[in-house]
Amino acid sequence: MTARTPPVLVVGAGPTGLAAALTLARNNVPVRIIEKEPQHRCGQRGVGIQPRTFEVFHFLRVPEIHERATPIPLIQEHNKGSLEPLNTFAAMDYMEPTPAIPYYNIKLMGQPTLEAIIREHLAKLGCTVELGTQLISFSQDERCVRAKVVKYRSDSGGEVEEDIEAAYLIGADGAKGMTRKQLGLTFLGTTLENSHMELGDIRLEVEGLDRDARVHYFAGGKTEVADSPSQHWHIFLQTSQSRISLRPTNELGKDGWQFVIVNPVVDAQDLTQDEAALVDRIKDFVGLGDDVKVKEVMWASAFRPNIRMVNKFGVGRAFVAGGMDTMYFSLMPDAAHVHSPAGGQGLNSGIQDAFNIAWKIAFVYKELSSAPLLDTYTTERLPVIAEMLGLTTQIHKQMFGESGSEHTPQSIADRNGNPMNIGSNLERGMRRGKNVYMLGVNYRSSPIVVDEFAPTSEASVAHSAYGEIQEGILQAGDRAPDAPGLVSVITHNCAPHLVSSGSYSAVSLPGGVVGSTRMFDIFTSTHHTVIIFAPTLVVPVVQSILKTLQEVVSKELVQRVVVLPGSHPELGGHVESRTSSGAGETADVELLVDQVGHAYRGYVVEEGEIKIVVVRPDGVVGAIVRGVAGLEQYFEGVFGKRGGVVDMEDAVQV
Repeated sequence: MTARTPPVLVVGAGPTGLAAALTLARNNVPVRIIEKEPQHRCGQRGVGIQPRTFEVFHFLRVPEIHERATPIPLIQEHNKGSLEPLNTFAAMDYMEPTPAIPYYNIKLMGQPTLEAIIREHLAKLGCTVELGTQLISFSQDERCVRAKVVKYRSDSGGEVEEDIEAAYLIGADGAKGMTRKQLGLTFLGTTLENSHMELGDIRLEVEGLDRDARVHYFAGGKTEVADSPSQHWHIFLQTSQSRISLRPTNELGKDGWQFVIVNPVVDAQDLTQDEAALVDRIKDFVGLGDDVKVKEVMWASAFRPNIRMVNKFGVGRAFVAGGMDTMYFSLMPDAAHVHSPAGGQGLNSGIQDAFNIAWKIAFVYKELSSAPLLDTYTTERLPVIAEMLGLTTQIHKQMFGESGSEHTPQSIADRNGNPMNIGSNLERGMRRGKNVYMLGVNYRSSPIVVDEFAPTSEASVAHSAYGEIQEGILQAGDRAPDAPGLVSVITHNCAPHLVSSGSYSAVSLPGGVVGSTRMFDIFTSTHHTVIIFAPTLVVPVVQSILKTLQEVVSKELVQRVVVLPGSHPELGGHVESRTSSGAGETADVELLVDQVGHAYRGYVVEEGEIKIVVVRPDGVVGAIVRGVAGLEQYFEGVFGKRGGVVDMEDAVQV
């Protein structure tokens, strides 16, 4: 790779920008991230983190987000002025994690906490957010982006201009930010004029208001009791479409709450500028008079939902990413899409935008891939975001388009098809389908994915880019499943040998077994993983693939893994490696045995079948192929022939 000093410039240090910067830094790409605000942002804002986003953070090696996020409290519905609950329900059923889906439930974390965690990881990689630094303009040519920024000096109150030459620019600076405007991207859509909302963080005491409870989750239409106290999320109904929601959060303190006021009539813009009026509004909507004590308004904003998106996600060397849930009056959303907060998709979509473009920029920056790879960012993400806008709009109408005060129980089916009673329109409106988990988001229509196993009849049928996971079906473009219980094996004809993965490093143990790992600990944001499922190593096609990968693809680009079935007799130290290129040498491959069978089930591998699965740095299945020819097609689409990948058919005869 030719040495390059210009960094990638990330504009905006919200969750989207931080995720992009961290992905680049993990890939050893120099990055600068700027934020126009003089201090890190406050405000809980969008708090729902979806299962697919937890997977992204797993691949980025940020476990603290899932560890510290909290479950969604049970929701208690009240009439205005009454602490007597009309109904207690869960917005989502609790889902038991599976071997393929280790993160199966939405959890909550305020954005200040989430952003601080990511910043800590960035700092360890030598990157810090440049606060008080605003993008003023930029230009670009085929070689670089030239950005003009203004730095605000807190000591003197003055400004200092700086010209930055960047290899690429990622704009996560809001729908009204400079990046989208200067790129000339359209931002078509509508504004829901009759939906006015106020959102904020407060320290609150309400005499008699239940904050803690022993009930924790909802499963199969039945409320279960938790081992430890949980919390209630209270909603007070004023009229058919007016309400206030109070969500307890210890991130703000033991008396901390996030409030959301929904009012279809009053324009709430001025209330966020008048704290006394806002406090009166909160007390009025709860309806308990002086029993409601707002001790502090920590942060507040007003907004109305917009449904808008750009026509493409980039031009040349500059790209936009991210979509907050709302069009704030006082605070801007991210740059590529805005929509209703219903469904909690905005923050998550933005992080997934960032992950998609950042690993591709990293590969092109390091001259491992060519520039056309970057075009697939728009190709892959645009259909996903288009469907997401439809989903969130539907959920918004479901939540706010019906009377929330009617209590006529109705029977619907739960996730398993079992009948369950729904006690109110509010509960019906707040119930969610599994597609909000984003585990079914896919890039099956991407021009760079290759699938030699997809049935021809299905290949011609358009598949939703925002669907649910299809049981027993895995196609190129889908998320790659996890699979625990993979046992590492020492090759018999080699010297004692260190086997390592993203989560462990172990030396030989008696019998050849060195410990177990899981697929998610093998995947990482810095390289592809080629998984070869085979009944034995002594198969010509397996030998050809391993030799080809060893000769034509650097281990910096591709990690090689062979997975044998759990019943294979080679488990126990009797593996005869046929991949050696000389005495005492062996191919750089990790040999695993699927002892429990999770990998073979999750990746839909039949007994005795040979299947090669390529997993991209973003945890997406890039290819499912039968041999060298399929691998050649996929790698040429991603790396071309300029990144050191020669023609595989010429490199080895199958």
